[in-house]
Parts: sequence; C-alpha cells; structure tokens
Amino acid sequence: MTFTLARNGYIIAISLIGLLHVFSGVSLWWLALPSSIYLALAIYGSAVIQSNFHAHTYCQGNVSAKEIALSFDDGPNPEHTPKVLSALAQHNAPATFFVIGKNIQGNENLLKQMDAQHCIGNHSYTHSAYLDFKSQQGFKDELNMTAERVFDAIGKRMKLFRPPFGVTTPNLAKAASALNYHLIGWSVRSFDTTKDSVQTITRRVQSQIKPGAIILFHDSSDKTVEVLEQTLNFAKENGYKIVSIERLLKLEAYE
Repeated sequence: MTFTLARNGYIIAISLIGLLHVFSGVSLWWLALPSSIYLALAIYGSAVIQSNFHAHTYCQGNVSAKEIALSFDDGPNPEHTPKVLSALAQHNAPATFFVIGKNIQGNENLLKQMDAQHCIGNHSYTHSAYLDFKSQQGFKDELNMTAERVFDAIGKRMKLFRPPFGVTTPNLAKAASALNYHLIGWSVRSFDTTKDSVQTITRRVQSQIKPGAIILFHDSSDKTVEVLEQTLNFAKENGYKIVSIERLLKLEAYE
C-alpha cells in the first residue's frame, strides 16, 4: 500500500458514500469508516519507514551471503564518535554515518576521519521534533544545508539520506526525490538511546541479525560503543561479514 493508492481509494470511497447518500439516503456517518482507515494507514505509513508508504526506502539488502551493514545516526559527536571509529578500526569494519548538519561545525576534522574509512549520509540539518511539518522547500533547505557543510569538509556530494526519526511524509519524499537522494532505513533497530541495559540492547540486536541486515545505532553514548563491540564479535564468531551500505544495497554513496 502506498500513499497514492490510499489517497485514491479514500477519494473513491467517500465519493461513493456521497452518491449513495444523495440517491439512496445512506447516512453520512458512513464517511467515518473510510476516513478512519485512511488516517490509520497514513499514520502507520509515515511512522514505519519499512512500509514504503510515501517513498521507496532501502531497509535491507537482497543477499543470500552472510553480509550485514552498520549505520550510525546523529553525529558527529566529539566524545563518542571517536570511540565508535576506534572500535570499527579494530575489526576493519566499514559503516555509514548519517550526520546532522548543525553538529558539523567545529567537528570538521572528525568528519574527515569518518570519511577516511566510511560513508557519510545526510540526516537533516536540525533533526527537529517539528521537522515533519515542514514544506517541501523546508525539507530541501534542511538537506542542502547539511550537504554544503559536508561538502566544505570532505569535498563530496552525498546521495544517501536517512529521515530523522524514520518518519516520512509526502513533502519529505518529494524533496528527497528532487535532490536525487536514496532513502535509507534499517531492518534492525537497536534502541540504543533508550534506558535499556547494554545486555538487553545487545540481545535485541543479535537476535535480529540475518543476511542483508542493516543495523541502526547512534554514535552518541558509551553504551552504544559497548553494544557495537559485542555486535562486531558476534558477527565474526557467526561468520558474518561487515560490508558498507554501498556494497550491500549496490548504491553509490556520492555523486
């Protein structure tokens, strides 16, 4: 189910009810049924990135080999990102960092360190709680401001975009498409920013790992570093190879 199909179905349903009301006296209270269904679909489709409701989103790789990809949101963080980079380097594991534009100023050298071994993607400029109410131009501004900060630091134009909070909207989808971004989701959400213990988060991640998995972490806490180290050890012990999102999804990360 996509946004277009849901919208068209809703229009047809309320039109039919309107006609039945005029010609057969059917109660207009029946309008509540398609309205409720449409609202439920819209909420679910916006909140669940894997639904592909508003736009096609890459959430896992179509592979049979034991290959998985790691991703980190919300950096660069001067305290925690270096620890994540160190853990990844010890295992020679690539990752993709979806950065917030406002966090780049003052951390340009850190961004260059990330770029040396890993991919960098766009995660908006503000990551505001009100971001999803922006117009199409508002989303474009968010993406472009982050793109310019990244380009100034590493001289590359990003093509990967992860929507903040994993929420998609029609305006976000149109803005991303207009700017030629690939929307990237995940298949394993660690919930590493919650109050859950390292052990609970680690078990959650490991129980969902399978070929083609894209794991969502955040380079914003020491807890994440501990979970990452255990995840890297688990992958090695169970024959999983860590590959870049570029390789897993067969996409180019930069123009």
